[in-house]
Amino acid sequence: MTAGMIAPAGHSMNYRHHFHAGNFADVTKHALLVQLIRALQRKEGGILVLDTHAGRGGYDLARAARGDSLKREPEWPDGIGRLWSRKPSSAPLDDYLALVRAFNRSAGGPAGPRFYPGSPGIALRLARPQDRMAFCEAHPEDHAALERSFSRERRVSVHAMDGYVALRAMLPPPEKRALVLIDPPFERKDEWSRIAGALRDGLKRFPSGVYMVWYPLTARAGTGEFFRKMGDQALPPTIAAELSINPGAVGIEGCGLMILNPPWQFDLEAGPMLRELAGVLALAPGAQSKLMWLVREPKPARAG
Repeated sequence: MTAGMIAPAGHSMNYRHHFHAGNFADVTKHALLVQLIRALQRKEGGILVLDTHAGRGGYDLARAARGDSLKREPEWPDGIGRLWSRKPSSAPLDDYLALVRAFNRSAGGPAGPRFYPGSPGIALRLARPQDRMAFCEAHPEDHAALERSFSRERRVSVHAMDGYVALRAMLPPPEKRALVLIDPPFERKDEWSRIAGALRDGLKRFPSGVYMVWYPLTARAGTGEFFRKMGDQALPPTIAAELSINPGAVGIEGCGLMILNPPWQFDLEAGPMLRELAGVLALAPGAQSKLMWLVREPKPARAG
């Protein structure tokens, strides 16, 4: 999923991702997701990909284009639509785009973008026989769609459960390596606290896991408070990757991803990719990317 409206803490879930599918936030999140999975797969042993707020396996962009009673415009033209015909200069971005195009072809889409993968669809296309995936989705319709999409995949389990509970239920994994994607809809005012608590639980149970948290950049999003909450914990090496495409906007300005235990040299590949995305996806002057170490990797000890 990607950010919805922040609603009161007791609010029932009503966020649906369809109108946001393929937007700039999806592009940023999924390009980095592909890079992270590829990095973990450099070792032969299997991995677990745990998606706590999975949404659907894929989306029909033409359905989003038809609008609804709110007369919302689809967001993918300013996201994947801007990238579709380009040849990225960044190798990781090119890798991501090739995967999205392949997903579109396999779903029967035309030459232009029609079908866009959710994070479960991306994880499955990248998965090796030794890898395993667990997708959690609390929304009844989206959970049912996930089950239909992955019912024949023995490597996939689909769970109708609170994704934050999944970190306690599924970690540590038997594979001993995992990527945990936390991408909540931000419908609740206490979302930051729930994320911080889930990460605290996850790190206690599985300190070597790679954790990837999506967050919105808005004037009222509270990322500073979130960083302070995380700073109160004894964090492993942690990096924040941010993309601001519409600085000063009344609504969402951009998005970020906090990554705990990033693979070795992840930042060296992610930096050029984010800078390219800032140029391609910019909606206003001053669009930029940031790659910040919140907790740096320890320097290797010198020999002798």
